[in-house]
Amino acid sequence: MKNRNNARSGQTMVEYIIIVVVIAIAALAVFGLLGDTVKEKTSGAVSSLTSSDKASEAQSEAQTKSSEQFKDLSEEGL
Repeated sequence: MKNRNNARSGQTMVEYIIIVVVIAIAALAVFGLLGDTVKEKTSGAVSSLTSSDKASEAQSEAQTKSSEQFKDLSEEGL
């Protein structure tokens, strides 16, 4: 009786391993088919973020320059 339970437990473990392997193969196949698309989308997002970072840096520099101009005006008494 005890031997029979161990056989079922081993069979269940093998079934789970087979399911995991099938899912892994399917995931690799999908990634292989869509890999280029994912790479293009990711690089597009990165370049978009990079350009927005440069824009925010330029904006902060412009704000710094304008605040310096106002300091000069206040020093002159205007």
